[in-house]
Amino acid sequence: MSVSALAEPAALSRSDRCDRCGAQAYVRAVLTGGGELLFCGHHARAVEEALRPQTSLWQDETQRLHD
Repeated sequence: MSVSALAEPAALSRSDRCDRCGAQAYVRAVLTGGGELLFCGHHARAVEEALRPQTSLWQDETQRLHD
């Protein structure tokens, strides 16, 4: 009977920083092979097309930039 539900990933916080430039991260990319990368909105858009197929989770919180 056990269908395990995946836990919701934690929201990104002010202390989460972009791995490319150090700005506040708004996107978390969890890689299928393990590990994760954090990106600001700018760098997430720059790598999304190439990187997203390699992820098991693409957590995009860029809407917070407009809130």
